[in-house]
Amino acid sequence: MTLEEKINADIKSAMLAKESAKLEALRAIKSAILLMKTSGDDITADAENKALQKMVKQRKETADLYIQQSRQDLADVELTQAAVIENYLPKQLSAEEIEIEVKKIIAQMGVSGIAEMGKVIGASNKQLAGKADGKVISDIVKKILSA
Repeated sequence: MTLEEKINADIKSAMLAKESAKLEALRAIKSAILLMKTSGDDITADAENKALQKMVKQRKETADLYIQQSRQDLADVELTQAAVIENYLPKQLSAEEIEIEVKKIIAQMGVSGIAEMGKVIGASNKQLAGKADGKVISDIVKKILSA
C-alpha cells in the first residue's frame, strides 16, 4: 500500500469518526503528494519522507511563533497536525542513536578536526536521511568534532 493509498483510507476513516484535526493534517499530506505528482518529480519513498519532514518542521516552527505571541490555542492546532504527520514518517532516531551513527561515520572517513565538518555533515545527512533532522545531526557533528 502506497502512502497515498494509506492517506486516502485514513481520510475516509477520519471523516467517519469526525476527527477534524486529524482530517486537516491528512488533507495537507494528500495535497503535498498531489503537488509532487503534478510537478513531474519522481515520487519515491525518500521524496515522500522529505516532504513530510518539511511539513512537520513548518508546523513546529509555526507553533513556536504562536507560543511566543501567547496564542497557545493556535499552537495546539499546529502541534496536533505535526503529531499526525509524524505518524507517517519512519521512526526518528534519538540523540544518542544519532551520536553513535555519527561517530561511526567519522571513524570511517578518518576525520580528525573541525575543518572537515562539512564532509561529515553531508555524509551523515545522506546516511540518516528520513531518520533524523538535519539540524540535530549538524549540532551533534559540531559537538563531537570540537571536543
